[in-house]
Amino acid sequence: MSSPLHANVTRLLIANRGEIARRVIRTARRMGIETVAVYSDADRHALHVQEADTAVALGGTLSADSYLRIDKLLQAARDTGADAVHPGYGFLSENAEFAQAVIDAGLTWVGPPPPAIRALGSKSSAKALAIRHGVPCLPGYFGEDQSDETFTAQAQQLGLPLMVKAVAGGGGRGMRLVTDMAQLLLALHSARSEALAGFGNGDLLMERALLRPRHIEVQIMADMHGHCIHLGERDCSVQRRHQKIIEESPSPAVDAARRAQLGQAAIALAQSAGYVGAGTVEFLLDEARADKPFYLMEMNTRLQVEHPVTELLTGLDLVEWQLRIARGEPLPLAQADVRLQGHAIEVRLCAEDEHFTPQTGTVQAFAAPEGLRFDHALHVGAVVTAHYDAMLGKLIAHAPTRAQAIGRLRSGLDQTAVLGLPTNRAFLAACLQHPLFRAGEALIPFLAEQADAVRQSLPATSEARTVATLAVLYASQTPAKAMPSPFTRPVRMDMGADTFSLNLQERGQGQVRIQAGDAIHQARVTRSAETLHIDLNGQRWHARAVACQGAHTVQWHVQLQGTENFELWLTDQSHSAPSTGVSAQAAQSLRAPFNGKLIGLHVQEGQQVQQGDAVLVIESMKLEHILCAPRDTVVHSLSASVGQQVSPGQVLVQWKDAA
Repeated sequence: MSSPLHANVTRLLIANRGEIARRVIRTARRMGIETVAVYSDADRHALHVQEADTAVALGGTLSADSYLRIDKLLQAARDTGADAVHPGYGFLSENAEFAQAVIDAGLTWVGPPPPAIRALGSKSSAKALAIRHGVPCLPGYFGEDQSDETFTAQAQQLGLPLMVKAVAGGGGRGMRLVTDMAQLLLALHSARSEALAGFGNGDLLMERALLRPRHIEVQIMADMHGHCIHLGERDCSVQRRHQKIIEESPSPAVDAARRAQLGQAAIALAQSAGYVGAGTVEFLLDEARADKPFYLMEMNTRLQVEHPVTELLTGLDLVEWQLRIARGEPLPLAQADVRLQGHAIEVRLCAEDEHFTPQTGTVQAFAAPEGLRFDHALHVGAVVTAHYDAMLGKLIAHAPTRAQAIGRLRSGLDQTAVLGLPTNRAFLAACLQHPLFRAGEALIPFLAEQADAVRQSLPATSEARTVATLAVLYASQTPAKAMPSPFTRPVRMDMGADTFSLNLQERGQGQVRIQAGDAIHQARVTRSAETLHIDLNGQRWHARAVACQGAHTVQWHVQLQGTENFELWLTDQSHSAPSTGVSAQAAQSLRAPFNGKLIGLHVQEGQQVQQGDAVLVIESMKLEHILCAPRDTVVHSLSASVGQQVSPGQVLVQWKDAA
């Protein structure tokens, strides 16, 4: 892999943003290639903009006005003298028209040929191609007739359960499980709407659903000389909303013989379409049958989010391979030369709470772990908006054994700090500790079945609440050094729907006397840099706390490390009347849980609704979220309209039975 790239590739435009743009910049710089970043108005201060050699403003905030504008991207390439384009993943990475436009402009396209993207980028055409070449597929409907009547007739023939899928794109968007025929029309309409918004293509397919499979994918690389190899599989079964959050390799369920079969099927599909470059062929492995057959899901004609798992397992740089292949160089390794060493696991750090609700906000404190690969675009001051995907970065651990890799990743998550908005950091750490995952037995339904059990491990102990309270009180002030106070002060904190009270007395030198009910505790608080060190009842805790201005109040985001690790959100209600807590009026109205755009309203004033009925739909971070009635009630008034941007805590619907 030491031969240089073709001499005329000197400047690479990266048609993407965030961590994948930074990832491509890193390899290009090592290879001596200049880089051009592009950015929307929302990303003007992003790290990929600062790190590239040149950056071009695309204008606009929405993806449709920036990263999805082929004309603007090509103009940026012309204006900067770029001679190659890397699409990253998402956005236009699997758009054959974009690939062709890049080629027609005389630029090098770092990706597969447009005909291969068309053949494989559509799940329908990929399955038709796979069937012709002996790659196993589930029975389904992959036709051009997209009418509800045709889907209904086909569903009756196929039988339940069924999975409705968008033929374009990926990332779990446009996927709906149907277990009752009464769900079919709503699933079709919802999936079609989400696919149209996410990919500009609302076409769907439908196939029989496996209820307890594994999600196994195979990384392939193909050059322009007819050579194609695979680099092993990744197990991506831990998902929420059909989106992966944990990926690992090798799969606990795949041995050498099955790996060879999966690899041969992936290569056969890729070569049948004349594929060139990096690609991933995704399969479902049926764990319910003794022979564990596998079936094609789709092929992603781009670099995957989880490609670092394969890089750590093989020691290869897949972005470098992409660039070299794009310039006509042959694959540097034959299949027999590929070596998979040890075990690698990746988790996706996302801006969401433990219920998978997307979140926005500003990063006010950030710390990366040591000794772990962390691909991200985070920094203090980074603003996470509702306009793009919720993923903030990926942490990847590699070790000789699976158990060691899990341990390293768990430790790395404990060392990671992203304060200022909710993330799934603690939830991911708890997932890694779950007995089913540690045993290698997590299937696609893992989170659907075990998420509540994982969440039950997250609530803070009373001791952690006390430490967090001290962190809030002393985050912006230094503990009294020498002047003890004879007076105690009452402190009342809201934590979600719970309220707890303490009485504190400062005794000098950072010593604090705490009374909680009948119990008396002694604590000591010291500070180093941004970290508070709190000794309580013989245990030492390390804490970070930042104040976050919400729509209605100031909340404190606290991260604790000690005998246990917690994240807490506290509101200091010490100077508020007890009846004015944040949640006092929660049952009287339906409020927006996050930033987004109201795209559907299914009720009107005076309408009776039952608990669980769909009330409205909010689009946020490229996904649609249905908000349902919390109980049987009557709509009193509507406070928002379709097309309106809404913010967290904003009242959208009021109920008639409100007090």
